[in-house]
Amino acid sequence: MNIEKSVEAFEDAKKYIVGGVNSPVRAFNSVGGTPPFIERGEGGYLIDIDGNRYIDYVQSWGPLILGHSDERIQNAVKSAVDRGLSFGAPTLAETELAEKIVNLFDGIDMVRFVSSGTEAVMSAIRLARGFTGKDNIVKFEGNYHGHSDSLLVQAGSGATTFGKPSSSGVPKDFTDHTLLVKYNSIESVKKAFEESDNIACVIIEPIAGNMGLVPADKEFLIELKELCHQNGALLIFDEVMSGFRASLTGSQGVVGVVPDMITFGKVIGGGMPVGAFGGREDIMNHLSPNGGVYQAGTLSGNPIAMSAGNAMLDILLKNGAIYKTLQARAKRLMDGFSEVARKYNIPLQTDYRGSMFGFFFNENGVKNFDDALKSDTDRFAKFHGKMLENGVYLACSQFEAGFISTATTDEMIEETIRVADKVMSEL
Repeated sequence: MNIEKSVEAFEDAKKYIVGGVNSPVRAFNSVGGTPPFIERGEGGYLIDIDGNRYIDYVQSWGPLILGHSDERIQNAVKSAVDRGLSFGAPTLAETELAEKIVNLFDGIDMVRFVSSGTEAVMSAIRLARGFTGKDNIVKFEGNYHGHSDSLLVQAGSGATTFGKPSSSGVPKDFTDHTLLVKYNSIESVKKAFEESDNIACVIIEPIAGNMGLVPADKEFLIELKELCHQNGALLIFDEVMSGFRASLTGSQGVVGVVPDMITFGKVIGGGMPVGAFGGREDIMNHLSPNGGVYQAGTLSGNPIAMSAGNAMLDILLKNGAIYKTLQARAKRLMDGFSEVARKYNIPLQTDYRGSMFGFFFNENGVKNFDDALKSDTDRFAKFHGKMLENGVYLACSQFEAGFISTATTDEMIEETIRVADKVMSEL
């Protein structure tokens, strides 16, 4: 595969952009090689500037449920652009999208739109502190909730990939109020509450996608909610990845547990930069202008992102069978990977939830961050590189989930399994 133009483009980018990328994981440091520079997306495919075509299982890290360049979303965006890019004032599209989210999710009475998942989580935690009058937060090792200071403690995703679970530039005082606990371990959470009576909230990815795909056990989430309420703390589900991905109602459609607040990311904007957080009315009314917890953003609820989100949700709401098809394809892909791995005696753990999937080169099942870190990242890097050379674009980290779109056909799935067979035979 010829990637000469991408190699040249990457070198040029390094002259003007830190590391040549605007988000660290894109640099391919953990898998080696040069990241393809993308020219365009077409349905289930990416095409790079050298003309190579890849079956895309990243889908802009989740939000493109309908694939690249869906005509219906494109038309909604074009129509919105014709009316103006941003007003810094209310529009009807904001209310329309908010109403859809409120009607879909139990436990959400009101929402507030922001511009990213990081901003949504940061704001939800501030609101939880304001509502409870407490300062500490509990987060799980390996869960990633964006790059705000108090949450860059044993984070997953890119932070794990680079072997730096914490970040320089974050004062220790900022993280003194962040208590770390073990994913899928209720005993570790109980210990946190025993050691502190100042916990405002517990935040969790109920279906973790930032240490690889690692779902929380249903029983664990049920106990977690009870424990929070017994101690006057709020439970926040970070569904920046799993919202509308695991099911139309995110993790609720899988485990049925309703938290106090939920955060969303760009998936609700059909791929446009957007985020949101929502919860019970009594909690949300502590937010300005109704309450004393301040949060603001000039581009929050911008009309372009709102129009894209409305178009996408309208399609999903009218076509509920989409999720059965997506899950069937995710299952087939992971079953195929498992079959091939067994054929060549390669230890591989696989899982899926709705249109999300994940796999670990690991001898044992993965239930938490410690388990994930035992994966063979060198083997993953070799696998990733060979798959890319053969036209399959997977997330460039062992610690990231993958995604199926409605544009990912059965033929693409079977082709991917055939490529995986070829590559694993060489591993």
